[in-house]
Amino acid sequence: MATRTMAKQTSSSGSLAPWLGVALIVILFDQLTKIAVQKVFAYGEPHALAPFFNLLLVYNRGAAFSFLAAAGGWQRWAFTGLGVVAAAVICYLLKKNSTQRLFCTALALIMGGAIGNVIDRLAYGHVIDFLDFHVNAWHWPAFNLADTAITIGAVLLIFDELRRVRGSR
Repeated sequence: MATRTMAKQTSSSGSLAPWLGVALIVILFDQLTKIAVQKVFAYGEPHALAPFFNLLLVYNRGAAFSFLAAAGGWQRWAFTGLGVVAAAVICYLLKKNSTQRLFCTALALIMGGAIGNVIDRLAYGHVIDFLDFHVNAWHWPAFNLADTAITIGAVLLIFDELRRVRGSR
């Protein structure tokens, strides 16, 4: 019984491993899909999969929604640095709060997505996007699995905080 209790305490005393594993899975899927899309598709040619969805290889030199895409090049390093700093802060938060499953899952998704896009910026000078949702001629800005993980992580953070606020009443 004492061994079981000791093992339980050890596994919940701030282990980063499960959360880094989640981030690594996001990074791997993100990078593998980007490699596949680059090998299979020509730049800018849409491949319709549904009336509202295409696969479309495009490059984003900016941030979300191509923010600052035409800024002259400095944004590559600024967004790379921001991604690295975010990953470091997230590692600290994961270590400090490792027993809070929803919170840590959200942070791990965000970290995996951020690192996935940092890898692109370092390797290519831009982020590879390929998911293109649209309604008739109006297209949502293209994005990738890293962006999807970041968005899901952000939604989970909001949900976790709302749950926490309700619980404290």
